[in-house]
Amino acid sequence: MLHPTIELPLHETASQTAGPYVHIGLIPHQAGFDIFEKNFSNVLVKPETKGERIRLEGRVLDGTGSPTKDILLEIWQANAAGRYNHPADRQEGKAIDPAFRGWGRTGTDFESGVWHFETIKPGRVIGRHGHKPMAPHINLWLAARGINIGLSTRIYFSDEAEANAADPVLRMVDPPGRRQTLIAERSVRNGAVVYTFDVRLQGEGETVFFDV
Repeated sequence: MLHPTIELPLHETASQTAGPYVHIGLIPHQAGFDIFEKNFSNVLVKPETKGERIRLEGRVLDGTGSPTKDILLEIWQANAAGRYNHPADRQEGKAIDPAFRGWGRTGTDFESGVWHFETIKPGRVIGRHGHKPMAPHINLWLAARGINIGLSTRIYFSDEAEANAADPVLRMVDPPGRRQTLIAERSVRNGAVVYTFDVRLQGEGETVFFDV
């Protein structure tokens, strides 16, 4: 015997923010727990990795300008030749560097609020469908308590002014003055190249985030 279909109203599933201790589940070694056979790391390079070694560092600031100290950050980037270590990247004439995975994870320091990655400066990537090449950049994603959905942004480099000016993504940021929130400043510290990039979650100078 067939029964009539009864349609019931569907209600949105309850949600919650990440945390309050995102490092325990995702970067436990930072909290002193050795529970993973292989820990994800903020060091993306090996001795044989090709490209210019850089240190990428910064803080995540709240609306008052104070550093937050329980933030999870991940980066995803191309290698020195401008190619991602992923099957979806089918750029011709660019080789994958087997010594560079192009992905890293870390958290803000519990005392200073500073995060950092040891990586290489990426090359230029050709956009989809043969679009113009993008300026060298690193994709950054972060999550924390109080943030319902992870925030995505990009990190460009201050010494790539010409490439930045022509970058198709940067050119979409309006007003143009906000593009500066995506630029990491280059310096040299003890002979090492350092790029500093602070993320501002809200307020004056709020970082541009992308809906991806």
